[in-house]
Amino acid sequence: MGGVAIAGLGMTELGKVYGRSARRLAADAVRRAAADAGLALDELDGLLVSHGMGGSPGIELADTLGLRDLRLLTAMNAFGATAGAMVAHAAMTVASGGASAVACVFADAPLRPKVSAGAAYTGSSRDYLGYGGMMAAQGFRSVNALYALAAQRHMARYGTTSEQLGAIAVSTRRWATMNPLAQLRDPITLADHQASRWVVEPLHLLDCCLVSNGAVAVIVTGADRAADLAQPPVHVLGWGQGHPGDRRERGSAFGLTTGATLSGPAALKMAGITLADVQLCQIYDCYTITTLLTLEDYGFCAKGEGGAFAASGALGPGGALPTNTGGGQLSGYYMWGMTPLSEAVIQARGQAGERQAARNEVILVSGNGGILDHHSTLILSPTGR
Repeated sequence: MGGVAIAGLGMTELGKVYGRSARRLAADAVRRAAADAGLALDELDGLLVSHGMGGSPGIELADTLGLRDLRLLTAMNAFGATAGAMVAHAAMTVASGGASAVACVFADAPLRPKVSAGAAYTGSSRDYLGYGGMMAAQGFRSVNALYALAAQRHMARYGTTSEQLGAIAVSTRRWATMNPLAQLRDPITLADHQASRWVVEPLHLLDCCLVSNGAVAVIVTGADRAADLAQPPVHVLGWGQGHPGDRRERGSAFGLTTGATLSGPAALKMAGITLADVQLCQIYDCYTITTLLTLEDYGFCAKGEGGAFAASGALGPGGALPTNTGGGQLSGYYMWGMTPLSEAVIQARGQAGERQAARNEVILVSGNGGILDHHSTLILSPTGR
């Protein structure tokens, strides 16, 4: 297949942004991405939409944008792994000649004025009826509780501590202090992490991601074409997915491993590199435990040693493996898999300002979806093969 690249990045205002629907935000992000690339909207012939806008999101967004005669139009949903899956699908389509310029977009608008962020994703009481109520009866009424279960299992198996998870939150916030787009920019300490309230033990408030309104879009096109457009091309060298199928059953690997064990090696093999070549990581961090598990499963440290790896300072500014350099979802903004992807594009272009990593030739981007159910990996680079 021919080379492919990300040629455009469009980001709306992020965070407490009120008054616009997810579809309107998505349309804004696609327009910004096309303008960023130096493309007219009618030059887009593909549109991939991340689930979350209701109705028929692909058709409705295409209509809002006035896009006609598209050669690719699909709504996709692997939750937080969707962004990586969309870029892979777009890359394969462009490389095979199925389309020439594909927009991939995620948008969400769960926040409401005078309503707490914690209520944004609260489920209906109908979720607790019948068999579905058995989990709720045991206290598992939220995603928070299930990720807390994963964290508790890792702690029980490997001796991982809350303080080690806190080191991830602290290093991520250090990066966010240098990102003008981040929602939370005040520095925090490990003591602040430990003093933050429990959400579901063993997860503190500072172990949990933000809730944000907004949208992010990227444009995928051929590498040769991208080289002639407005922005430095970000080459897509490899991709992979992993869906382990653990249903939180007794004897499963839930909380111990993720789909990164499958998607990571696949993406690295396609890119023709090894883990030692990776200089920068953008990891999906809906919770600190997700970062820890993902880094272990990629092989950046041995299984069970993720806590010590994070506590060593390796992930923060000046560390051996700069990770989530924009503040991630813990401190930056929560746009599903578009959070790590957008920061990877910014870093690959060398446009990150004071938080710019010293080395950016090989960037690994992860996506995690569901309750550790889905995983996607991308390998990006400012240079081609």
